[in-house]
This record gives sequence, structure tokens and C-alpha cells, in this order.
Amino acid sequence: MSSPVVFDRSLVRRRLQRAVRAGYADFLLVRAIADLEERLSTVARPFPLILDVGTPTGAAAEALGRTGTVVRLSPVMEPTSVLGDEEHLPFSGGRFDLAVSLLALQSVNDLPGSLIQIRRALKPDGLFMGALFGGATLTELRQAFTQAEAELEGGVSPRVAPFADVRDLGGLLQRAGFALPVADSEVIRVRYGDPFALMRDLRRMGLTNALADRRKVPLRRATLLRAAEIYAERFADPDGRLPATFEIIWLSGWTPHESQQKPLRPGSAKMRLAEALGVAEKPAGEKSNDRDSTE
Repeated sequence: MSSPVVFDRSLVRRRLQRAVRAGYADFLLVRAIADLEERLSTVARPFPLILDVGTPTGAAAEALGRTGTVVRLSPVMEPTSVLGDEEHLPFSGGRFDLAVSLLALQSVNDLPGSLIQIRRALKPDGLFMGALFGGATLTELRQAFTQAEAELEGGVSPRVAPFADVRDLGGLLQRAGFALPVADSEVIRVRYGDPFALMRDLRRMGLTNALADRRKVPLRRATLLRAAEIYAERFADPDGRLPATFEIIWLSGWTPHESQQKPLRPGSAKMRLAEALGVAEKPAGEKSNDRDSTE
């Protein structure tokens, strides 16, 4: 069964290419790269051949190039990258020791399929680490536009892309066949003088509306101004500056290998739990004499 078409992928690529050419707003990407390096520093093994899947600029590949050879897949034509789409990787056969993807996979239509392709591109016991925007991202902007359109246009059109939940993404790693999957999230608040500064940054990250079912007519000026008013009224900090929420979800998983830890079979434990904890074991149904400490 084919995945639903949520994003206009050709428009995603065009807008990212425009953002890169105009000067990509990289403050979130810089932070993600620093987090990636810190996470990888805890993994005591080399990664001779690394795949970068769709990271918007070459900064991550440059940082990872200090530890191994990096092949960078990019949806836009650049001199140091392989042109390709995150939904259709031109690699197979278990070639890479490490695969990373920073702030790119949130705009694919078939995320499970992309994760499966990444797993197949990795060697056995290879590592994947990815960061993508999560469900709390741009919650203030979404609420402001929803209210403004309801007031002025009598209905709501898709303006901001949907983002996945951390629990759902952890499950997708398992579905894609990764072992030892981990998903965690971090919420980052960026403050702006006005909503239009946020919108300029979104344009410079290639994150403007690329939904397949977006309204094809231009945004009405009155709706835009009303959304800005609502944003300021509902979300301004005491000093008048406006917060914008970005949730970054980190995913990691390993391609299966016989050397990895596996859960014990039921009944195979060598020690009873009470013995391990150093307490007396009571038969089932016997009540403790300990009293509730809140009395």
C-alpha cells in the first residue's frame, strides 16, 4: 500500500535550494551538529564510512569528515554531494558504518520506507542517528493561523506541516528493523521581536508551506496581519518578545547483529528477584506489615 502524499516533494526541494542559495538559517542545525558529536562521542568504535542523508547543508558532513569518509546525499545540486531523494536512496548492500540525517526526514511522505532504506544501506551492527522536528514544533504559529483563518475566512487551511510524536517515531524504528531503538526529544525556544522575523527564518530554512493539499491562492494580507496580532496577544513574554517552539526528536538504532544484547528467554534467569534485591521473599497474597509513610 502506498503512503499518503502529505508533502509536495518537488516543492520541498525547490524551497530548500532557494534557502541554501540565499544563505541557510543554520542556528538549529549548528545545535543539532553539536548534539550529534556529543552523542557519537559515547560510542567507542570507529566509523570509517559515513552516509549523510539529506542534511540541508554540508556542515554535518564537514564535522563528521574528521572521523571518516562521508558520502552526502542531498536533494539539491551541490558540488560535494550526491544528488538524490531521502525517499529513494541510491545505495544498498550494507556499505556504511554510520548513517546520519539532521533536520531533513520530517518532510518525507514515507518515513518508514526511508528508515528501511537507511537500514539496508548500513553494514550489520551499523548505527543510525537522526534528528527531525517533532510535534510541538511551531505550536504558537499554528494556533495563531488557525484562529485568524477561522475569524476572517470562515475555515482553516493547512499552513504548517504536521510533525510526528516521539512515541510514534520510536515505534517506526522498530518497524523499520532497527535493533536497540531509542527516541528522545528536546524542546528549544527561540525568541523573536515579531512573528515576521520568525517567518523570514522559516523561509531561510526552506520550511515554508509545502503541503500537497495547501491552498493554492496567496495568503490574504488581512489574515497574515491578524495571525501576527494573535501571536503577540497570546504568546508574548513579559518583555514583549515572542517565543517560537522547536521540538527536535533524536532517533538512534543499530542494524541487527549476533553480537548485540538480546532479552533473556522467560524463565532463564539464574537468580530470583528477591535474592538480587537482598529482601525476604513472601508467598503470593501475603501482605506486608510496613505502614504507609504518609500517615
